[in-house]
Amino acid sequence: METKPNPLHQVPRLDGQLCFALYSTSLAMSKLYRKLLRQLGLTYSQYLVMMVLWENNDLTVSEVGERLFLDSATLTPLLKRMEQAELITRVRAVSDERQVIISLTAKGDRMRADAALLPEAILGATRCNADDVVSMKNQLNALRASLMQSV
Repeated sequence: METKPNPLHQVPRLDGQLCFALYSTSLAMSKLYRKLLRQLGLTYSQYLVMMVLWENNDLTVSEVGERLFLDSATLTPLLKRMEQAELITRVRAVSDERQVIISLTAKGDRMRADAALLPEAILGATRCNADDVVSMKNQLNALRASLMQSV
């Protein structure tokens, strides 16, 4: 009688892994954004910070970090570079000097109009319709929420 191999003891195949599909897709998306953001003089991380501030200006570092799932140790050097580029200001809060308020400069605010063209370019590159992209985004948000509960 022949014994079937236990699938739990098999080495997982790279192409069968959800983590690799997410990772490689993220790399491809990052390459596309890098190409598009070069015109604005922004990195992808800087673009994310700008998007948060375009939605709600004058936020604390921790509020920006919560929105982007980044800790202040990761965010602070990024914000310093953005301040040197005159995109944002960082000012200690009067009510609590432990808090630093991040605000857009006029230069940073003016970038909003140019950045507004990016979503259409990204949608075109996906070759998906808007409903499919929204559905994928919702599935990924749900997946992230589930994974965050497990860590």
